[in-house]
Amino acid sequence: RKRAAGYDLTSLFVGSEGTLGFLTQATLRLHPLPEATAVTIASFPSVGAAVACTVQVLQAAVPVARIEFLDEVMADACGRFSRMGLPVAATLLLELHGSRRSLAEQQQQTEEIVRQNSGSGLAWAEGLEEREQLWSMRHNAWYAALALRPGCQGYSTDVCVPISRLPDVVVETKQDLQASNLTGPMVGHVGDGNFHCILVFNSQDPEEAQRIHAFTQRLGRRALAAGGTCTGEHGVGLGKRALLQEELGPEGLDTLRSIKAALDPHNLMNPGKVL
Repeated sequence: RKRAAGYDLTSLFVGSEGTLGFLTQATLRLHPLPEATAVTIASFPSVGAAVACTVQVLQAAVPVARIEFLDEVMADACGRFSRMGLPVAATLLLELHGSRRSLAEQQQQTEEIVRQNSGSGLAWAEGLEEREQLWSMRHNAWYAALALRPGCQGYSTDVCVPISRLPDVVVETKQDLQASNLTGPMVGHVGDGNFHCILVFNSQDPEEAQRIHAFTQRLGRRALAAGGTCTGEHGVGLGKRALLQEELGPEGLDTLRSIKAALDPHNLMNPGKVL
């Protein structure tokens, strides 16, 4: 559970995108289920209001288990794909858990913050089946986005920024998507400052593909300018190698290359990726 012996090799390997080796064994840690759990959906007049609500919930130290953000395009797509009929509005899915007494206090506090940000539609689901139905809708976001343009290809990208900068970055990204005339519904685990754009485009249209590339580069640089990272989950792969250099600088990149050369001198592990 706790160790400080040497470098953190576990995180090094897990975060290497397969470029340093592969894992042959994993240990699963089990956690007890909470006494009570509740999930709700709240709708907001703008993406800025939804994300500002997220920030305030976190600043109020409400012990949320999950906060997921959908912009109005994604909410509409998920509602239609899952046949749940969500309002076409910026949306938050919030999950709270704890003892029954603490859960009631958390719900009251959350409702107050939602109302302060012009949110509406709060109805708490506490039964397992109903909660799973709500999260299933969110987990199908990729397929819901693809259904917006049948026959087109999906490209998912993500960034992560400090919570304090999240509202500004999300609003700027939304404006960028609209100005670029791109289909890119937004979804995110905004509780940790991470959000994704699922870009749906015609892969046979070189001009649209170029606009996708230009947008993803701007998105990465916008996150870096806000003190964040060019990727919170998806990794660097091939597409973000230039952004990685901008994020870490030449010294940081040289350090990564030294580690790669030491652990994989023949460049056998996922060659060409990250570095």
